[in-house]
Amino acid sequence: MKTKQTGFTLVEIAIVLVIIGLLLGGILKGQEMIIQAKVKNSLTDFSGVSAAFYGYQDRYRAVPGDDAGATRWAGAPVCGVPGTPATCGDRLLLGVYSATAVANESALFWDHLRRSGFVTGVASAAAATDIVLPNNSFNGILGVQQGSGVAVPAAVLPTTAGGTDGFTNLMLCSSSLPDKVAIALDVQMDDGNPDRGAVRSTPIQATSAPPVIAAAATAYAENGTNLYTVCRQF
Repeated sequence: MKTKQTGFTLVEIAIVLVIIGLLLGGILKGQEMIIQAKVKNSLTDFSGVSAAFYGYQDRYRAVPGDDAGATRWAGAPVCGVPGTPATCGDRLLLGVYSATAVANESALFWDHLRRSGFVTGVASAAAATDIVLPNNSFNGILGVQQGSGVAVPAAVLPTTAGGTDGFTNLMLCSSSLPDKVAIALDVQMDDGNPDRGAVRSTPIQATSAPPVIAAAATAYAENGTNLYTVCRQF
C-alpha cells in the first residue's frame, strides 16, 4: 500500500517568499525612516543652537558662556575661571566641547542660554555644580569650543597630538553620530568632505568618551560601525 506524501506546492512556497520579502522590505524601510528622522533632528540641533547663539548676542551683546554680565541672574556661575578675570568678556570660550564643570566657559555656554530662555533645560543650581550638556538623538552630546585657528591661551586650544580642527571661530559639535548620519549631515550642511569646509568630522570609537577634537579625517569610512563627532563653525 502506497503512503500519500504531502508538502507545499510551488505556489504556496512562492506566496510565503513574497510575504517574507514584504516583511523584510517594510522593516528595512522603517529603519531608514527612523534614521532620516534622526538626521533631521540633528540638523535641527545645529540650526536651533545657532539661532539661540545669535539671539543671545543680539539681546545681551555678549557671547554666552563668556558673558561678564551673567551676574544679572542670581546664583549664575562666574565666567573666566580658571584663568584670570580678564578672560571673562573677551569673546573667547575657555574649555573643550565635552567639559561639564562650571570652571569651563564652554560649559557655561549652556547655562547662560538656559537662564536666558533661548534653550530648554535646567540651569546650574550653584557654582560648584556640573552643567548637564544636551544630548543628541544618538545618545551623544552637543557641545561648543573655540576653534584652534585663533591665537588664544593654550588652555583654550582644542588640539591633541598636534591635531587641529581647522576652524577660526566658535564651533558646535555633536558626538557619537553613526557614519551614515555624519555623511548625511556634512552633505546637507556643507560639502561632504570631513577635512574641510564649514563642517568637519573626526572618527571616535564606540566605547570611548567624547574626545577633544583632533586632526580631521581624510575621508568618511562607512562600514556601519564607525562613529563620528561632527562640528560646524558658527
